[in-house]
Amino acid sequence: MSNDKVALVIGAGDATGGAIARRFAREGFTASVTRRNADKLAPLVARIESEGGKARAFGSDARKEEQMVALIETIEREVGPIEVAVFNIGANVRFPIRETTARVYFKVWEMGCFAGFLMGREVAKVMVPRGRGTILFTGATASVRGSAGFSAFSGAKHALRALAQSMARELGAQGIHVAHVVIDGAIDTEFIRSNFPERAALKDRDGILDPEAIAQVYWQLHCQPRSAWTHEMDLRPWMETW
Repeated sequence: MSNDKVALVIGAGDATGGAIARRFAREGFTASVTRRNADKLAPLVARIESEGGKARAFGSDARKEEQMVALIETIEREVGPIEVAVFNIGANVRFPIRETTARVYFKVWEMGCFAGFLMGREVAKVMVPRGRGTILFTGATASVRGSAGFSAFSGAKHALRALAQSMARELGAQGIHVAHVVIDGAIDTEFIRSNFPERAALKDRDGILDPEAIAQVYWQLHCQPRSAWTHEMDLRPWMETW
């Protein structure tokens, strides 16, 4: 096994997840990044390598227990010890309650919560014997407040927050820092630029969240001394109402 220290990012998309992977890669971590389709990770891996970092791409469905178990085993065996694990799957969908099918609700829960449980459980198994590690969960406004049309998303995000709290209380005393980050506001992504141009227009005024700034917070959380660990942090643009 390599001695490279690894930052695992589950849900390394084109915005926040990718920025987090790049931030840790700049600090010497091998960014192990995952999406269901590994081919979609090629641009991110290329960018990390062009910036002088190291990255490995893995295609896996985070909702499948056997795939998550195999992923962690493979990374630990072939890449290095996982020092940081980030769960960054979104699952943000909007359906009126009368139109929310059982299939939709269950799938959103699988993506937004159950997959986080699988990641957290598996990385805890390798971190606890070493007595160190950081596990970070990406939350949302829906983690703390349900809104009309977001019954499935809010249910999943509330549950993910509870998972993070339980893990923090169980694993903190064993040297594992577990934190939950509430992203309360629009992020500068292609989705926002295409579908909400009025929000994207606020970028020049720092009115939407910058993925690079979010990534910096994740790095700072990892660097915190254990005498002063943060469990939950909320991030929003200065002009966001809350």
